[in-house]
Amino acid sequence: MLHHVSIEVDPEQVEACVACWELLGFEAIEAPEELGGYVTWLERSGTQIHLIHTEAATVPQLGHAAVVVEDFEATFAALEKAGHEPERHRELWGQPRAFVTMPGGHRVELMVAPPPPSDRH
Repeated sequence: MLHHVSIEVDPEQVEACVACWELLGFEAIEAPEELGGYVTWLERSGTQIHLIHTEAATVPQLGHAAVVVEDFEATFAALEKAGHEPERHRELWGQPRAFVTMPGGHRVELMVAPPPPSDRH
């Protein structure tokens, strides 16, 4: 089980980034006080995204998180309506998928369903 992914976000982009993750079904949750207030945590179904507030934020060019969304078309439309520019990509496993660039530059893949399980154990 993957518990969380941490990404660096410029402090000025945190609020907009949180709003975008909320469109994907994540909710802001309380981060531990011991972390000193320089992180924002979001969670959906036990998986967390940790936004690390840093002015020297780095963003990978191709690296991304992939999120299975509950309603692909509604999520795609909500992202468009909020001013983001999701882009459809070729289908995989017979299902649509898209990418959206979050405020701050991180890419997120939107999926209808995860890939089928591998036969390898």
